[in-house]
Amino acid sequence: MPLLYKISTYFIALVWLINGLFAKVLNFVPHHEIIVQTIFQDFLSLETSFYLTKFIGISEIILAIWIISGYKSRLIAILQIILVLTMNIIEFVLVDDLLLFGKWNLLIALFFSFFIYCNEFVWKNKQM
Repeated sequence: MPLLYKISTYFIALVWLINGLFAKVLNFVPHHEIIVQTIFQDFLSLETSFYLTKFIGISEIILAIWIISGYKSRLIAILQIILVLTMNIIEFVLVDDLLLFGKWNLLIALFFSFFIYCNEFVWKNKQM
């Protein structure tokens, strides 16, 4: 397996780990919980939003572990792209004022999704 693929895979997993563990589970970035509260305000209580944010964070940590494992890497790449784009489109439409980079977050999400695509479907089998 090419070195670029390995390094990129670890980088992608690190992004999920940092966002899950530090931003959501440990709440170093409290605006994530505010985003969840705002999006689901008609359906969830504040306490439920707290737990949903933690659940999302734990799910992102599990995603990072799955990525590092290499198990069904194409499936996880597709899942990541779907998750990143879905989350960011919802946030773009409903809470763009709460996002760190505002409407630019969607562009960053597109670049990250393209990076995931290239890593799995282009760089993985290239001789580098």
